[in-house]
Amino acid sequence: MKVLVPVKRVVDYNVKVRVKSDQSGVDIANVKMSMNPFDEIAVEEATRLKEKGVATEIVAVSCGVAQSQETLRTAMAIGADRGILVQTDAELQPLAVAKLLKALVDKEQPQLVILGKQAIDDDANQTGQMLAALLDWPQATFASKVEVEGDKVKVTREVDGGLETVALSLPAIVTTDLRLNEPRYVTLPNIMKAKKKPLETVSPEDLGVDVAPRLKTLKVVEPAARKAGIMVPDVATLVDKLKNEAKVV
Repeated sequence: MKVLVPVKRVVDYNVKVRVKSDQSGVDIANVKMSMNPFDEIAVEEATRLKEKGVATEIVAVSCGVAQSQETLRTAMAIGADRGILVQTDAELQPLAVAKLLKALVDKEQPQLVILGKQAIDDDANQTGQMLAALLDWPQATFASKVEVEGDKVKVTREVDGGLETVALSLPAIVTTDLRLNEPRYVTLPNIMKAKKKPLETVSPEDLGVDVAPRLKTLKVVEPAARKAGIMVPDVATLVDKLKNEAKVV
């Protein structure tokens, strides 16, 4: 079984992002970039499926600038067998990424696509669902457990009321949640091996996909600073302030 794992290059989760002075977006100049944490979980899960003998090949895919090759090398150091970079300097919105992934799925013919539920830069949580719609494949989002049984994949997913278990017929789309697994530490020998693994570069034009943005960002602003809380001596004072000052009671 071939597994396709899309990975995205994002600002490292430890970095405090800053908005550009012209409010056109987030300043990423000289900022540490890393693989999206949810995508790292997806690569780890695919690797575990291969270690169990369920998956035979893992193909990591990234869409974006040339530096995304580093992200693909990280995926290959975790366990992916080869990488494909769809290289473009254009702004890629979720629908464009989903269309690029559909073109690659049509080309590669994987039985399972595992991707992060969302990217920590735009928090869109759309690409997996859009890809499933374009392919007309079954999908299971927010997976906290994945089990492949024959031609089906059983997924335990996190919902508001607790956990829900669904069974999908392959081929299928699965998006990962935080509790699915803990990605392994990438060792130096595996990093060196990843440098020798094949990495193919294509363009959106090669795939016949129009990636022009459908949405326009008007401006990006910092969240408003939160006011400090206050201590009240008793419940009566709290109720009085909620009623007369906050006016929420």
